[in-house]
Amino acid sequence: MIEIMPIVSASTGLHETLALLTSQLHPDANHKEDMVFLKDVFSERSIAYLLKIHEKLKQYEKQSPTPVLHSASCLAEDLAEELQNGPLEEDERELLLLLNTPHLKALLSAHDTVAQKNFDPVLPPLPDDLDDNLEEESVKIVRLVKNKEPLGATIRRDEVTGAVIVARIMRGGAADRSGLVHVGDELREVNGNLITHRRPDEISQILSQSQGSITLKIIPAVVEEDKLKESRVHLRALFDYTPFEDKATPCQEAGLPFKRGDILQVVSQEDTTWWQAKRIGDCNLRAGLIPSTQFQERRLRYRMKMGHFPTPVAAKAPTYDRAEREDCDREGAVNGKDLVSPKSKAVPAFCGHAFSWDFYSASLRRSFRLRKDCQSSPGEPQTPDAEHTDFLIYEEVMQYLLRPGERPRLIILIGSMGARVTELKQKVIADNPRRYGLAVPHTTRARKCHEREGVEYHFITKAAFETDIHKDKFIEYGEYKENLYGTSLESIHKVLDQNKVCLVDVQPEALRILRTAEFKPYVIFVRPHIHDSQKKTHGSSSLSLGITQEDDLQEMKQSAERMDECYGHWVDYILVKEDPISALAELQVLLEKVQMEPQWVPVSWVRSDSAPPN
Repeated sequence: MIEIMPIVSASTGLHETLALLTSQLHPDANHKEDMVFLKDVFSERSIAYLLKIHEKLKQYEKQSPTPVLHSASCLAEDLAEELQNGPLEEDERELLLLLNTPHLKALLSAHDTVAQKNFDPVLPPLPDDLDDNLEEESVKIVRLVKNKEPLGATIRRDEVTGAVIVARIMRGGAADRSGLVHVGDELREVNGNLITHRRPDEISQILSQSQGSITLKIIPAVVEEDKLKESRVHLRALFDYTPFEDKATPCQEAGLPFKRGDILQVVSQEDTTWWQAKRIGDCNLRAGLIPSTQFQERRLRYRMKMGHFPTPVAAKAPTYDRAEREDCDREGAVNGKDLVSPKSKAVPAFCGHAFSWDFYSASLRRSFRLRKDCQSSPGEPQTPDAEHTDFLIYEEVMQYLLRPGERPRLIILIGSMGARVTELKQKVIADNPRRYGLAVPHTTRARKCHEREGVEYHFITKAAFETDIHKDKFIEYGEYKENLYGTSLESIHKVLDQNKVCLVDVQPEALRILRTAEFKPYVIFVRPHIHDSQKKTHGSSSLSLGITQEDDLQEMKQSAERMDECYGHWVDYILVKEDPISALAELQVLLEKVQMEPQWVPVSWVRSDSAPPN
């Protein structure tokens, strides 16, 4: 029989009530089998767990929960990046592993998506005073709820009919999320106000200033399903863009600002002039407008013809002199003597040799040259030709991860004055010679007693060197004290074929040769960090010598700026060198990431049938 149950309060949970009920079930002779069955069902752990979950959800629902933030995935990425920048404890390593799991990333992404959507207030009912004479299929009443965010649509005036037409829907905006407004729809009324006689800019202002519920009366256009499919084209921006400085943009608020090097996902190319894109890493779901390649190129050519556009950066590229420093009185260096004049300038180190000096005498300068196919005298003035200039706009990219058994990616270091790139490269190789290697240079000078063929240099005759020059075997070469020096493509291949990561530091002009699918290089720009206090220290410390080095520091700064301006679009990472120790640690972490994590590379490096990047 069933005993009388004790009284339970309203706050008693379901699982507690179930437990009390189960305790009161006592089988008698007549209903023993039924009671045993009922008690077994109520005693199931799964039932108790489900009821507990139900209660927790009900409690949570009463609290009216709202997301604390809508950028959890971005914060997780920032935290993971911070953790990777230093040595890890056991719990930090475990946290980093959790943050990189696809399940947690998907959960955080779903959280951000929900957090950025506005589910309140509830849409009010349609007004009762709608025009009953309007044909149901030709006119549509749309109610949207909009807060401070833009509506996410632009409009235009039809030149023939004068109708106000929806020109584009920004992906991820309020209009796009509703699914009720489409490109080509004719807009008749906004909140009951006829807008056919208003200018598009006036209508845009009305829409942008409206808050809460917005009622639109539109004549729908025919929607083609194929046009609604989102594009998956990714581009690396090769220039900076600020919509509020662009008078040509159809809607400055809808523009997407970006910096050179940003990765953009183009989600719509329906408009041949203004593409819709999202910036990779942004938490904002709404797409923005960017100028298309064709439009940007067209107006740059026009500006050049009108004389409002500067000479292309390729024509302003700085040149760097190089010299073989090992022959500069080594005994003087050992004895601590100053081998160079106080006014000597720091230059990028020679790409193949294990030198430790970064200065050379101005009287010993010799210009290095590139292969013949790249000897365009970049330092000489050129007259820009608007019809034959390749403008830096976008480069189509995709993510690439080194596959097992594939040769390592080539690491290219370029450095401005004072960066001491060779010294940095040497320390990386010295710390892990099995993992990293350098390309051994060629020379025509005589071998010294302590030198070994193929270790310090490849020693060849001048005739053989000149033959190799004509065969385009050298990336770059030069002459010092009537001896020739150069780095060959073959020496790079030898290191890579040993499954070692090859580090080279070259003149930035050599990137035209090495930046190919064959090497898939990762380009690192090393530049010194010059503090204002450093300028004062250098200036005062050199007064006893009767000179000042502030001009040298200024030239080092200008050198970095010129290199960034001329070659920054080829750079994957900028390493600002505070001091040798921190720079080495940063470089070592970076080199591991390049070989182990996906990186954005030109599509032509991965897809054999891809067209060359812009």
